[in-house]
Amino acid sequence: MTENTSTTKPTLVLGGTGKTGRQVVERLTAHGVPVRIGSRSTQTTPFDWEDPSTWAPVLEGVRAVYIPNPDLVVADAPAVVRSLASLALERGVRRMVLLSGRGEEQAQCAERAVQETGADVTVVRSAWFMQSFSEDYLLGPILDGEVVLPASNQLEPFVDADDIADVAVTALTDDRHIGEVYELTGPRLLTFADAISEIAAASGREIRYVPISLEEYAAAATDDGVPEQLVGFLTYLFSDVLGRHAYLTDGVQRTLGRDPRDFRDYARDTAATGVWKPAPTAGAPAPIAKDGRGERPEAAGNSDRPDTRVSLDGTRPLTS
Repeated sequence: MTENTSTTKPTLVLGGTGKTGRQVVERLTAHGVPVRIGSRSTQTTPFDWEDPSTWAPVLEGVRAVYIPNPDLVVADAPAVVRSLASLALERGVRRMVLLSGRGEEQAQCAERAVQETGADVTVVRSAWFMQSFSEDYLLGPILDGEVVLPASNQLEPFVDADDIADVAVTALTDDRHIGEVYELTGPRLLTFADAISEIAAASGREIRYVPISLEEYAAAATDDGVPEQLVGFLTYLFSDVLGRHAYLTDGVQRTLGRDPRDFRDYARDTAATGVWKPAPTAGAPAPIAKDGRGERPEAAGNSDRPDTRVSLDGTRPLTS
């Protein structure tokens, strides 16, 4: 590895307190790489995708930048990402790692937008995150003992956010990855029912999985106050993305020289933390605030209908 750890210039991590962002920060710091966190909550140099006036200050003097695709936060995300990449180049920042989504037209448009600027880009395309079951909107339903989603037999190669962060840090610290596109998946294809079954076995609990129609799910999301744009994106994911790319890739092996983490190992280790142990008091668990692309809190769930809380970090509502 040709790490640039001797430089005093920091690496900018956008969404640096989000699911992948915070892990990228931790790993870079462990490698001795100075880090600057870009988020709306940062006191000194805040970053907001929807406020371009915040971009230049946070880019000043950095060596490289980690960019989670902001397609859930801003309209016309490819144009916005291109503007950020172009501004970074103007500020002398050539090295960029873009976190993208697998098999999504909008995400691939954003990839091309950054690549066309001429920057030294590595694209990291991820499958849906395993951590959605423990850190995001699926946590509440799991604690309630019932998960309701518009997915039946569609297969997904869920990937561990730890693997994503490891790949991103490797790309940020080794110039041999410039120009590469790494598509990341876990080692197995699972349905959502399979995933919930793994979690139930690991946690020693009974957890039901209930598939519903896309129309029912969209209606419940709207009733729960999820914004119209986000409802459209959710229905797009479940109708056009989930199950359409049911194959495994070797992106983790190519980058890290090891196999990706298996969902069973994730479920076992996560269950050991107690996160899936229901609280002794009655009532639904409080939603977990997430950041990443937008750092906005998730919408509160309701135990008597499908829970539609989403994460704005990483790549997708079930992934960032």
